[in-house]
Amino acid sequence: MAKRRSFTDQFKAKVALEALRGDKTIQEIAAKHQVHPNQVSAWKRQPVDGMADVFSRGGKASGPSEAEIKELHAKIGRMAVENDFLSQGLKR
Repeated sequence: MAKRRSFTDQFKAKVALEALRGDKTIQEIAAKHQVHPNQVSAWKRQPVDGMADVFSRGGKASGPSEAEIKELHAKIGRMAVENDFLSQGLKR
């Protein structure tokens, strides 16, 4: 049985971008890069399907939520108190 090949993200993006340009047919691109035409079509479809997410966020990068920020602030506060307590114990 043949071993499955794995491709890097950069290679997939390169092939998908080439397919999106439309200069060559899917079959030509697949032959050039030695992959199956169905794989080229799948890689081409992924960025098109995900493009709506880019515009739905309003151009803002997704960051931590408010709950995560509050949790991290609480953790920082606890660590500051622990550090103060331990530093006073060392002074004795």
